[in-house]
Amino acid sequence: MAEFLSAKDRRTHYCAQLREENIGQEVCVMGWVQRQRDLGSLIFIDLRDRTGILQIAFDNETDPEIFKKAFSIRSEYVIAVHGVVRHRGEGAVNPNLPTGAIEVFANELKILSAAQTPPFEINDAKKVRDDIALKYRYLDLRRPELQKNIRVRHDVARIAREYYWENGFMEIETPMMIKPTPEGARDYVVPSRIHRGCMYALPQSPQIYKQLLMVAGFDRYFQLARCFRDEDLRADRQPEFTQIDIEMSFATQEDIMDVNEGFIRRVFKEVLNVDVPLPMPRMTYADAIEFYGSDKPDTRFGMLIQNVSDTVADYDFSVFRDAVANGGSVRAIVAKKAAETLSRKEIDKLTEHARGIGAKGLAFIRWMEDAPNCSFGKFLTETQLSDLCKKLDMEKGDVALFVADQDRVVLPTLGAIRNILGQKLNLIPEGQYNFLWIVEFPFFEWNEETQHWDAMHHPFTMPLDECLPYLESDPGKVRAKCYDMVLNGTELLSGSIRITDWQLQEKMFKALGLTPEEIDRKFGFLVDAYKYGAPPHGGSAMGLDRLTMIMTGADSLRNVVAFPKVQNASELMSQCPAPADPKALEELGIALIQEPESKE
Repeated sequence: MAEFLSAKDRRTHYCAQLREENIGQEVCVMGWVQRQRDLGSLIFIDLRDRTGILQIAFDNETDPEIFKKAFSIRSEYVIAVHGVVRHRGEGAVNPNLPTGAIEVFANELKILSAAQTPPFEINDAKKVRDDIALKYRYLDLRRPELQKNIRVRHDVARIAREYYWENGFMEIETPMMIKPTPEGARDYVVPSRIHRGCMYALPQSPQIYKQLLMVAGFDRYFQLARCFRDEDLRADRQPEFTQIDIEMSFATQEDIMDVNEGFIRRVFKEVLNVDVPLPMPRMTYADAIEFYGSDKPDTRFGMLIQNVSDTVADYDFSVFRDAVANGGSVRAIVAKKAAETLSRKEIDKLTEHARGIGAKGLAFIRWMEDAPNCSFGKFLTETQLSDLCKKLDMEKGDVALFVADQDRVVLPTLGAIRNILGQKLNLIPEGQYNFLWIVEFPFFEWNEETQHWDAMHHPFTMPLDECLPYLESDPGKVRAKCYDMVLNGTELLSGSIRITDWQLQEKMFKALGLTPEEIDRKFGFLVDAYKYGAPPHGGSAMGLDRLTMIMTGADSLRNVVAFPKVQNASELMSQCPAPADPKALEELGIALIQEPESKE
């Protein structure tokens, strides 16, 4: 039978707050039982709350009824303890606990809630299957590691609010049910009961509303914005997530980058005691793709992509020769001192991975013996092979991997292989944070499926002034006033200067293939707003979840979100999504399409 708290049961301390200076004090602590140890005439309970562990002691001087109750307690019981703080005694100190020098000798004990045996031990040391841990997420969240991660997430959010408030930003909420607009991913839609046949969309971002707040004259806006995107999930993606979202009027790109750098410096110092050097390095999108094969390069290690097209263009190896002749390229990465690790079997695995990305394969030079072993060596003279090795600065013990094709295949393939090798060869230093700004993104990207140009970021991004003449004549040459902050190979922030000239905005919409009717239907209210005096403005959105993931060293967003979704966008604990009530569907005017029965 559970006992109840009375007026005198006022918690005086959290478990891990007590120290040697509290010895002799009468305290009241509450929490979950991590473990009960019965030593006959002596019982110890490790009591746990969100701050940590505290030892509770019962011995032959304890009231017999209390001792009997302590004997009955099991793991995960919720209890309240009154007692006196005392030293554990020489030889009994636990140096691994902040409270390891003291314990509380209990003189009163209440069992507030008994617990069944949990499906897994609440312990960071025990690995639990993901499906079990997520089904019982409320138990999984009791683990110290996840408690620490959620606490760091809270601290990041708190510091964000403090920092942006101190820098003149107003926190303003934007709507959660909005008009569907194209923003790159599928919308989650909400049917309207009143406006039958019409849908709200959950926001992929507050983009349009925060721009309208600048038109409204609020000058600096900030929000911890909840966003929703119906897209395939991965380790650093969830269908619902939180952005540290800002917008600034009368601001240049440098102003926006500076204010975000200041936040990063502050949050890393306060949470991790890490000094982030400023200003952060800058790299153009073109250089990032050219040398790293990615617009979010991990610069903690080298192994840059090298272009050897000029060297191999006249070789008898048709794979290389034809790639260059057809407007493509031949490029390579060199893994230094990796010949022993990268056996032929390992290279075959990398080749399969490259094919999975879209490449036709990998060629290689593996220099293990006195002479290099080259997969295409029969097409080369000794001089050509020697020249190619010199071009790549190869030495004995190195491995070079080559891809030949169009650049849109070559560069991302080698970029992905580079990242795999960075992990496999232990090239990535622990505890290092490499920040980087990627600037001058292309405004447009060609969509092979639809055969027209799409906006790489969003259609409200301002092109670079010198690129305006190419809007209609050569969209591929247009670069944008946009910028991404990258941390250790993860995109942390994306932002841009916005278009505020309504005529230019209409021109951009037309360049994206939108008809005047589509422009008016989807964005007419925004274009109209610009006609009433819009200040120059820009902003950014930083992933709060991703930032926390990197700061805590978590390997997935699941470990920094309290109740995450799995890869199919379901939540195992509550079993959502769930079938809708037929009556609710009827009120909304929605009929479900039945899937045809399988013929098998």
